[in-house]
Amino acid sequence: MGNLRFAPDFSTYFTVLGLGYGNRHGGIVMAPAAMSIDEVLCHFKDLEDPRSEVNRKHPFVSVVTLSVMGVLAGASGPTGIATWAKHNHEFLRSLLDLPNGIPGKDVFRRILCALNPEAFQRGFASWLAGLHAIAGEQLPDGMRQTYAVDGKTLRRSHDKKNGLGALHLVSVWASQCGITLAQVATDQKSNEITAIPQVLQLVGLKGAIVTIDAMGTQKAIAAQIVDGGGDYVLALKGNQESLHDEVVDYAIEQMENDFADVKAREYKTIDTGHGRVETRHYIQMPAPKSLSGLNKWKGLRTIGLVILTCLRDGKETSETRFFISSLAMGVKQFAKAIRSHWGIENSCHWSLDVTYREDESRTREPNARENLAWLNRFTLSLLKQHKDKQTVAMRRRVCGWNTKFLVEVLTAQGG
Repeated sequence: MGNLRFAPDFSTYFTVLGLGYGNRHGGIVMAPAAMSIDEVLCHFKDLEDPRSEVNRKHPFVSVVTLSVMGVLAGASGPTGIATWAKHNHEFLRSLLDLPNGIPGKDVFRRILCALNPEAFQRGFASWLAGLHAIAGEQLPDGMRQTYAVDGKTLRRSHDKKNGLGALHLVSVWASQCGITLAQVATDQKSNEITAIPQVLQLVGLKGAIVTIDAMGTQKAIAAQIVDGGGDYVLALKGNQESLHDEVVDYAIEQMENDFADVKAREYKTIDTGHGRVETRHYIQMPAPKSLSGLNKWKGLRTIGLVILTCLRDGKETSETRFFISSLAMGVKQFAKAIRSHWGIENSCHWSLDVTYREDESRTREPNARENLAWLNRFTLSLLKQHKDKQTVAMRRRVCGWNTKFLVEVLTAQGG
């Protein structure tokens, strides 16, 4: 793997940047809730170098760290990472072990193609755990974390000539913290049912509320979440035909009866902006004992619905969605879980499409495209932890323009 090397006068470097430092066990310590560059590098110390031992001119850990920094600064692939690094070579050589200078684009390409995506993701596990712990401590007392599980297809990543379908990723998004905790790749959207249990195995579920769209509404997935110490809120559509129809019929019956025979709870929110008014009416009630297959859904305690009404340009549209859940009665928590789930589309997938232009990626090598997708999600998580008032897109631009700001984001300063 090569020996890690750090700048001899590293403390001076951080003083110039205006970042706190100190001494602990001979290492550099940042201000509270932050890391030092040596701690960043150490996250990859157990990641196995996939290259042959011949001609390892560039230390593996340095190449991986440069890849993270390059994507954080706006690069979308090996060429962009290498170009950014060459334009910042003096800064990077003071920071990393680069005995033979800045690696060329082919070095980054070979490593990203050779790295096993699962092993690469595991290399970030302790780093993610630290970010997640810090972000979790900032949540209001009593607020439970919501993990939104959803899939996204990289539309231009296919290679029909060689029989390679577009990359489809299933991710776990910690909604309140803005962190992607894990991802699993599939070759098509229909395989989400098998990918969801795999990705849930990669995260700790204890105490979390897991939200999943209708494709993931499966008995085995519900049991996995409950067995892991979490709760679920699962959407219902036609894929669970009899259950969906029974819940819809029961809910409508109770609404028409003004909930005279059931202890229902209601909650309403009104949001304005972008020329529209959105009203969300949440209703939660105990799961009826008459529900067929009730005992087959582990932990099922409540059912619920949300009626979304949107008024725009004088025209009103309405949509109703139905859910099953292991949550106890508590309509505000139920509502927050549902709203949080939409965060993976609005805060994660939208940013990947607009800020990272991920749908335009033409990387076709299977390992490389999955590893780059993970770097996108991980660096987006880093950007979201910085608490300045700029947009995520602007933060990423500033990382490319200003190495001081890049170090702040990389080491969790400014959080």
